This record gives sequence, C-alpha cells and structure tokens, in this order.
Amino acid sequence: MVAVIKTGSSVRRLVNYNENKVKQGVAQCIEASNYPMDADKLSVRQKLSCLVKQAALNENVKRSSVHISLNFGPGERVGVENLKAIADTYMQGIGFGINIRADGSRIDMQNIGRNRSEKVRKEIEESFGLVRARQSGQKQNHRPEPIGVTRVRYGKTETKKAIGTVLDFVLKNYRYASLPELNAVLGQYNVRADCGK
Repeated sequence: MVAVIKTGSSVRRLVNYNENKVKQGVAQCIEASNYPMDADKLSVRQKLSCLVKQAALNENVKRSSVHISLNFGPGERVGVENLKAIADTYMQGIGFGINIRADGSRIDMQNIGRNRSEKVRKEIEESFGLVRARQSGQKQNHRPEPIGVTRVRYGKTETKKAIGTVLDFVLKNYRYASLPELNAVLGQYNVRADCGK
C-alpha cells in the first residue's frame, strides 16, 4: 500500500473532484465523517458548506485542505469493510480527520508523510495482510498497462494516466526547441504545457 498526501488551499476543488468521481461512477463513497448528519443525506453544497465553515475557523491556515489516497497493490482486492477499517486506522494513526479541528486549532501537517504516515502505512500493511509497497532498491514487479496514445478526453478517461501516456510518447518521439513547439504537438492530444508563473 502506498499513501499519497497532497495539501491545498481549495476545499471546494477537493470536494468537487471527489463528488464528480462518484457521479461519473468511477468511485464510490464508502464512508464520510465529521458532518452534522449522515453524509448520504447531505447535498454536495451542504457538505461543501460544512467544510468551508470548518476551514474558516482559523484564517491563519493557508493550506486548509488535504487529499490523501491509499493505493493498493496491482490486482489487490480489498472489501468495503476492510477499506473502512483501513481508512479509520490510517486517519487515527496520523492524528486527524480534517486539517482544522472543531475548536479552530490547526493540525500540524509538517512532514506528515515522513513523521506519521509511513509508520502507520507499514502497520496497516502488516495487520491487514496487504501487498507491501516496494522498498527502495527493489525492482517494481508490475508496470500498469498504458492507455493508447489518443486525444485526452477530460472526464472520459483517467486524466492523470492519459496525460502521462501522452507526455511519455511525445517527449520520446518528437523534437522541439520551445514551449510553443511542444504545445503544437501536445495540442493534437488535448494537452497543453505551461511553465507557470
């Protein structure tokens, strides 16, 4: 099992991301906590409102949202009850369910991956009999099958995987001397590179 932790400043973006996955039928909400009532009885707007109010309790917190995904080994099937137990164990092990506590105090996120997540992740692998994440220096036995290099259709394909496949293909097979030249090729696949600010 591998834990991926990303923090952000937009609670709205994370809620919409997850809710859209459920709406598209590519994800399923198996549990939601810290709402005033059962999450399945709340609309997306109500869920978002609860989280935005929670984040507003401490205006000093700039990165008020955290998105953690627990990723299992290729082909590993984990039942819903075990998924709930794993999620609960993980969240308790790292010390939180939300980034801002009910009293408005901030939960320390500094080096959470190294200081807390890694230890909890290994304990969960052991206690639930999961495939262990590869150790540094070991070969990875499985490489996921890439999707065909076609135009990326946002919302229709796994976007991150599709963009990665396009980039791998374009960077290996095309020569370019500038960002506009690279974008001319990437544009054929509905992808655009941006150097940022």
